[in-house]
Order: sequence, then C-alpha cells, then structure tokens
Amino acid sequence: MSRREGSLEDPQADSSISPLPHLEAKIHQTHSLARLLTKYAEQLLQEYVQHQGDPFGLPGFSPPRLPVAGLSAPAPGHAGLPAAERLQLDAGALSALPPLLDVVRRHQAELNPRALRLLRRLEDAARQARALGAAVEAVLAALGAETRGPRPEPAVAAAAAAAAATDAGVFPAKVLGLRVCGLYREWVSRTEGDLGQLVPGGPA
Repeated sequence: MSRREGSLEDPQADSSISPLPHLEAKIHQTHSLARLLTKYAEQLLQEYVQHQGDPFGLPGFSPPRLPVAGLSAPAPGHAGLPAAERLQLDAGALSALPPLLDVVRRHQAELNPRALRLLRRLEDAARQARALGAAVEAVLAALGAETRGPRPEPAVAAAAAAAAATDAGVFPAKVLGLRVCGLYREWVSRTEGDLGQLVPGGPA
C-alpha cells in the first residue's frame, strides 16, 4: 500500500507513528457503514430502474448523462489524490446527495405513487448519505485534516435540478433520478474504497 494512497501521514513523518486505537475504531466503523450502504445503493438503483418502464432497463439503453446541479461523478484522478483530499471530496459529495435524493423521491411520488418500497428506499438513502457524510467528517476531524472551506448550499443545487427536470418533462425527470441514484452508488462505493485504504490490513 503506497503511503500516498493509504496514509494521511506526511511522507517525511516518522513511519513508526500509528493511529490511536479510537481512530482505528472510527475508521473501521465508518468503512463498515460505507460497505453496507454500497449494497443498499445497488439495490436502490435496481429498484429505481424497475419502476421507470421502457426504455429504462432495456439491453443497450444508454440514457443521456444529464448534468446534476451541485454534484458530479468522482474524477478519473480521484484515486491518485492524497487520502485527506479524497475523503474531503467524499464528504462534500455525500453532503450534496440528500437534497437531490429528496428531489427524486418527490418526482417518484408523483410518477409512481404505488411504488412504496422505492419511495422508502429513496428516503432511507437520503438519511444514510447524511449519516455516512457525518461519519467521514468525524474521521477527518480525528485525523486533524483541514476542511476544504464552505461548500455551495446543497438545497439550492437540488432546487435548481428539480426545476430543470420538472420544466423539461417526465422523461428528463426520470433520467435525472437515474443519474442521482447512479451518483449515490458511485460516491458511496468510492468512499468505501477510500476508507478501505486507511483500514489496517486493508487493500494495498
């Protein structure tokens, strides 16, 4: 495991210094939460697709990658960043996801009011993203990492996304929901991977 990918220590720091036990426990707990939510995120995406009708879910269907206000996918170079910066990006994305997931839930409540399990999953996902984001922030604080500064207000970005999707019609609203659910899966999975680099005995 490279020091750049798997440690927050300065490259010149004494390598004999190890994290305190409570910090290791916090990292383990947060990593376990991220691993569990990665499974839930995959289930949410599958459930979402099942309720959208054709052409969603058809083999070969490639929906347009609509931009989502306030959130983008992990950058190709994300894995090569220092651990602290990766976790800061994870925390920022997780803070932006709950209001966007709420927007998707409201759309689906109108389009698929009988899809109670989907609506419940979307509500749970928003709550779980908040919990994981808070846990990642706690890890960063315990590591003494600096914050990246104030982030754009997530509710403002979510409102912009909702207005754009609503004005554009049903299909763009469904595509927006697919995109948000996909981003939720990507960022939760990315967070799991980033935390896994910090777990003693984790992947190299």
